[in-house]
Amino acid sequence: MNRQEPPPPQPAAVPIAGLHRVLGTFDIVLLNVAAIISFRWLAVAAQVGPSSLTLWALGLLTFFVPSALTVLELNSRLPGEGGMYTWSKTAFGDVHAFIVGWSYWVGNLVFFPSILLFAAGVILYSHEGWLKLADSAFYNAAFSLTILWLAIVLNIFGLERAKWLQNIGGIATWMAGALVLIGGTLAWHKFGSATHFDVHSLVPDVGSMATFASFSTMALAYLGLELGPVMGGEIKDARRAISRALLISCVLIAIIYIAGTAALLIALPAGEINLISGIPQALAAVGARVGIGSFGVIAAVLLTVSQIGSLGAWISGTARLPFLFGLDRYLPEALGAVHPRFGSPYVALLTQGVLTTLVLLAALSGSAIHEAFIALIDMSMILSFIPLLYMFAALPVLRRRSPARAADVILIPGGLPVCCVVAGAGMATLVLGIAVAMVPPTGSISPWLFGLKVVGGCFIMIGVGLAFYARGRRAAADRK
Repeated sequence: MNRQEPPPPQPAAVPIAGLHRVLGTFDIVLLNVAAIISFRWLAVAAQVGPSSLTLWALGLLTFFVPSALTVLELNSRLPGEGGMYTWSKTAFGDVHAFIVGWSYWVGNLVFFPSILLFAAGVILYSHEGWLKLADSAFYNAAFSLTILWLAIVLNIFGLERAKWLQNIGGIATWMAGALVLIGGTLAWHKFGSATHFDVHSLVPDVGSMATFASFSTMALAYLGLELGPVMGGEIKDARRAISRALLISCVLIAIIYIAGTAALLIALPAGEINLISGIPQALAAVGARVGIGSFGVIAAVLLTVSQIGSLGAWISGTARLPFLFGLDRYLPEALGAVHPRFGSPYVALLTQGVLTTLVLLAALSGSAIHEAFIALIDMSMILSFIPLLYMFAALPVLRRRSPARAADVILIPGGLPVCCVVAGAGMATLVLGIAVAMVPPTGSISPWLFGLKVVGGCFIMIGVGLAFYARGRRAAADRK
C-alpha cells in the first residue's frame, strides 16, 4: 500500500507595503461587468444571425463556466496580489509565471486601443453631424489618447478613486443592457421580429471557417474573470469577495450577452448590423419607428461610458503585473514603486500608458480603421489566451499536489478527474481561438502584412519579454 505524502502548505497572502485594501464584493461585481461585457461583441454575434445564440451558450459551457470554476478554486487557494501570475509561479515556477504575466500584460496593451477605437466610433452616434469623423485617423487618435490618459491619471490618484470609473462603467453597462432589451421588446411588440428564429436557424454551420472564427471571438468576449484576483492584495477579504462576486457577475454577464444578442436580432436583420455602430444603430431605428428619437443617442452615450469604465477596469488590473515584475526584479525595479500618498503603482501605470499610446499610433498608421480594429482583436486574443492556458493547467497541478480540503479553500466537486475535464474544456476552446486568430480576415488589403502584424508581433513581444526576464535573472545572480 502506497503511503500518501502530506499536502504542502499553501502560501499565505502577504500584503504588499503601500497598497490599500479598498475593493469590496460590489466593486468586484462591477469590475467583472465593466471588464467583460462589451456591446461590440453583441454586434459581432448578431452579424452571425440566430445561430449566434447557440454559439454564446457553447462558449458559456466550454469557456465561461470552466473559467469561473478555475478562478474560484485557485483564488481560494492563493488569494494574494497577482492572480494568474501567483498561481502559475506556484504551479510551474518563475519563468512560466513571467510568461503568463508578460503575455497577459502585453496582450492588454493591444486590447486597450480596440476598446478606445470602439468608444470613439460609438460616441459619434450621439450627434448626426459627427458621423463624418468615423474614418478620421486624427479624430480616433485624439479621442483615444484623451480617454486613455484621463484613466491613467485617475488610477495614479489611487484605487479608491479609480474604482469609481469602472463602477460607473459597470452601472452604464447594466443600463445599456436594459435599453437593448427594452428596444428589442418594443420592436417585437409593435412590428414583430426582424429576424426569423427557428430550430434550423439556431444550428451553427460547422463546415464554415467563419463559424469557428465567430465562436472563438465570442469565447474571448467571456474573458475577464481572472482580472479581479490580479488585485487580490487590494481586495477586502479576497477569498470571500471574489467568490461571491463570481456568482453574481456570471449570471448578469450571460443574460446580457445572450438576451442582448437576441434583442438586437429582433430589432434589425443580421445583414444590417454594423460592427462598430450595431447597438446605437438598432436602437435608433427602433426609436424612429416608435417615435422615441432619443433612443439611439442615449444608447451611444451609455455605450461610450460603458467602454470607458471597461478601460478603467483593465488598466487598474493589468498595471499590477509590471508592478510585480518590478518587485521581483525581472523588469526595472522602479516599476515596483508605490506612490507614497495614493498607494498606487504609479510608475507601472505611466509605463503602461506610454506603451499603449505607441501601440495605438502604430495600429492607426497605414491601415484602414476597420482592419486595424480586427488586427488588434486577433493579437489580443493570442496573447491573452496564452496565460489562460497556464491558468487552466495550474488547476489540476495544484489539486494533485494538495487534494485535501483546507480551511477557506473552495474545491471543485468531483476530485482530480473533474478538474481535468474543466481544464481540458477551457484549454481546447483557447487553442481553437489561437488557431482562428492566425487566419487573415476575408478581403484583407494585404494578408501577408496582416499575418506579420498579428502572428509576428505576438512572437516578437513574447521574445522581448523573455530577454528582459533573462537579464533580470542574471542581474539577480550578480547581486548574490
